[in-house]
Amino acid sequence: MKAAVWTAYGPASVLQIREVETPTPRDNQVRIRIRATTVTAGDVEMRTLKLPMFLGLPMRLYVGLTKPARLTVLGQELAGEVDSVGKDVTRFKAGDRVCAFAGFRLGGYAEYICLPETSGDSLMGPMPADASFEQAAALPFGALEALHFLTKAEIQPGDEVLINGAGGSIGTFGVQLAKHFGASVTAVDSAPKLEMLRSIGADHALDYQQENYWESGERYDVIFDVIGTSPYTPSMNALRPGGRFLMANPRLSYLMRGLVGQGSGKRLIAGSAARTAEDLAFVAERMEAGDLETVIDRTFPLEDIVGAHEYVETGAKQGNLVITVGGDKA
Repeated sequence: MKAAVWTAYGPASVLQIREVETPTPRDNQVRIRIRATTVTAGDVEMRTLKLPMFLGLPMRLYVGLTKPARLTVLGQELAGEVDSVGKDVTRFKAGDRVCAFAGFRLGGYAEYICLPETSGDSLMGPMPADASFEQAAALPFGALEALHFLTKAEIQPGDEVLINGAGGSIGTFGVQLAKHFGASVTAVDSAPKLEMLRSIGADHALDYQQENYWESGERYDVIFDVIGTSPYTPSMNALRPGGRFLMANPRLSYLMRGLVGQGSGKRLIAGSAARTAEDLAFVAERMEAGDLETVIDRTFPLEDIVGAHEYVETGAKQGNLVITVGGDKA
C-alpha cells in the first residue's frame, strides 16, 4: 500500500510517499480502507518534535531517540470503509463507513490501517449519515477534543464563553458546540478568520492582533484556550466568580499554578481529552441534525502531504485541512 512515511524529525520534506506492507487485521482488529485523513497543528508538532521538554523528551524516547522508529506513519484521525475484520470482531463488518481516532498508533497517512474494535487509546464509530469522508475525517480529533473540554466546563444556557484560537480544527467545533449548549460565544483569532467564525455562530469575533481580550473589561464564565497563548493571571482575572479556564495545550507552569487554585471558585481545567464511543456518536448525531459542520479550508491528495504540512505551518488554516487518499470522494 501507499503511505507517507515519517523518515526523520524536521521539516515537511521528511515525509516521503513510499510503498509499504499492507497490514493484516488481528483477531480483534478492523482493517479500514482510508479515504480521508487530516493534518492538524498537532501533527506538525509531532513531525518536528518541537514540544516543551516535559512532552518532547518522553515522545522522543518512545518514538525513537534520533529518528522515528516505533512509529513511522503520522495521522491521528481518518474516515473510510471497513475492508476486513478479525474473527472476534462483532460491531463492524466489511463495507461499513466509519470514522476513527488512531491514538498513539497514528497511521492515518496511508491507504489502510488496522485498529482494535475496542480500545482505550484508539476509537472508531459509524460515520454520520450523509456525511462525506472529508467531513467525517475531522470529527474524531477536533470535535471530540472540543466536546471534552466544554463538557468538563459544565456550560449552562446563557454562559459567556470565549474561545482563543477559535479558527482551527478544535476551535471551529468548539464554537458550534458551545452554541449548541446555549452559550454566547466570543471567538478570538486572526482577522482573515473572523468572517468564517461569525458564519458558524460566533456572537462576537475579536482580532487578537488588534486587542487583548483580557484588557477589554469583559468578564466570561468560560475561557477556552485552544492554542496555549493566553496569559494565566490576566485570563483568570477575566473570569467571573466560579469561572473555568480550559487549556487544551497547557504550559507546565500553568499546570503548577492551577494546582494552587484561585479565589472566587475559579478553576483551571487541562489535561488529555478522553474520547468515548458515546461522544463520537453524540457529535455524529449533531452533524446529522445540522447543528455541527466540518469547516474545511483545503483538501490535498496524499501525494502532496508535504505541501499540506507546509500550509498548516503558515497558521493560515481555517478549520480543517483534509487529505484525500486514493482519489476517491463520497
